[in-house]
Amino acid sequence: MSLISIENLTRDYGAQKGVFDVSFSIEKGEVFGFLGPNGAGKTTTIRHLMGFLKPESGQCHINGFDCWTDRAAIQTHLGYVPGEISFFDDMTGAEYLRFMEEYRKISVYSRKDELLEYFDLDPKGKIKKMSKGMKQKLGLITAMMHDPDILIFDEPTSGLDPLMQSRFVALVGAEKKRGKTILLSSHMFEEVERTCDRIGIIRSGKLVAVDSVEALRERHVRSYTVTLDTEEMAVSFAKDFGGMQAGRQVTVTTKQSLEEIFMTYYGGGKNA
Repeated sequence: MSLISIENLTRDYGAQKGVFDVSFSIEKGEVFGFLGPNGAGKTTTIRHLMGFLKPESGQCHINGFDCWTDRAAIQTHLGYVPGEISFFDDMTGAEYLRFMEEYRKISVYSRKDELLEYFDLDPKGKIKKMSKGMKQKLGLITAMMHDPDILIFDEPTSGLDPLMQSRFVALVGAEKKRGKTILLSSHMFEEVERTCDRIGIIRSGKLVAVDSVEALRERHVRSYTVTLDTEEMAVSFAKDFGGMQAGRQVTVTTKQSLEEIFMTYYGGGKNA
């Protein structure tokens, strides 16, 4: 049984908004990337997994539990960073983290101090005076400090500077080695490419691709054939560009980047 499974999930908001017959699964210890522009259905799918929305049809399960009826049991072992994080703004960051420790009944083991140091965050100030990047760090620490087995990240590096984005990517790799299961929804192609075992691409509420990055690249190969003036030039050109030479012709085959693959599904179309 897959640790996370979504089967024929549908929620229709009208005007072609929502998710329609979405199905995919995530195995234990896997990092799964979820790609799509704003409004494509990523957050709606995640809200069903979190038990915030009841499916109109279809079903979602985490570790064998129904995401709607068993959401309280599921969330005990889950860490979540929403796309738009809300805090108690009149609290300091330290007060908020203590509140969350008490709420989750974390009395023995907490990764709070380790994560505060890792993300270089001083939590003493009022949350309402924090920058977007500081609030994002606070959200990440809140999601991970109870060391959950499952992590669901919705645009987790929004507002982070490049250094902190890189630290987040390294942390995802470390958590994967510890056996964590991670769903990562992101606009950052490099972030997904560096961390994810498989990716799903969603367009207009419908899943259009699910596979490993390498398998997607194998399906999106481009070949170019050029004719040189002489056979000697063709031999040199083939050597320089790794092409196949036949007489004065050289064929060069290239695999597309994840961003280029993504754009083959979205290029020029409506990104609803």
